[in-house]
Amino acid sequence: MNNAEQILVIIVSSVLTLLLILLIVASIYAIKVMRQLKRITARAEQVADSVESAADLLGRSAGPIGLIKLVASIVEQTTKSRRK
Repeated sequence: MNNAEQILVIIVSSVLTLLLILLIVASIYAIKVMRQLKRITARAEQVADSVESAADLLGRSAGPIGLIKLVASIVEQTTKSRRK
């Protein structure tokens, strides 16, 4: 092998080694980011379920509360008319 060929082989192998190291580091960071995204989505799903449960509970209690208010209004009107 010629001197120029040896220098080119050393340069190419050095560049490939650096590229490999950079790709490994980038892969590690990508894995960390994906894990964080997974935790964030799991937490968002929990919050959405909680909000859905609260809305369902509110929807169920809205009917009885409206009925109670209606009955209270009727009782109030009848007591006002009896006082007169």
